[in-house]
Amino acid sequence: MPFSFRWSKSLGRGVRVSAGRRGVSVSKRLGRATVSSTGRVTVRLFKGLSWRGKLW
Repeated sequence: MPFSFRWSKSLGRGVRVSAGRRGVSVSKRLGRATVSSTGRVTVRLFKGLSWRGKLW
């Protein structure tokens, strides 16, 4: 069984630093959307349902 590693730390005001197998990324919360330095965007449509996509 392979091991996995994921670490996340909140820096306050909607900013989060995450580290895992693929590297380190920073994400920023903008209202209902979260934008990551890796180009991912997540939009919360309503409680329990969200849309996830790539910006680039």
